[in-house]
Amino acid sequence: MSKMDNLRAMREAKYDANAKRAASPGAGAPKRPAPVAPPAASAPASSAPAVEAPGETDEALCGHRNMSGRTCTREAGHSAKSHRYS
Repeated sequence: MSKMDNLRAMREAKYDANAKRAASPGAGAPKRPAPVAPPAASAPASSAPAVEAPGETDEALCGHRNMSGRTCTREAGHSAKSHRYS
């Protein structure tokens, strides 16, 4: 057999194995259970005032995200062309 015949045979064997695996009933990734949201706890009306989430201030921020996940700290709707990430 030549090198190309060997490659063709390997490719066909791989294709057959993948077709057999796809046809089996347990094909694909294992099923994960659906995420369950925690029950909402009812807070008494006389509890402490709501705490702001970290990073939130009185003025709204741009919130643009760069590729590494950092967010822009300029004000929302800023006219500057560039963003300031932190």
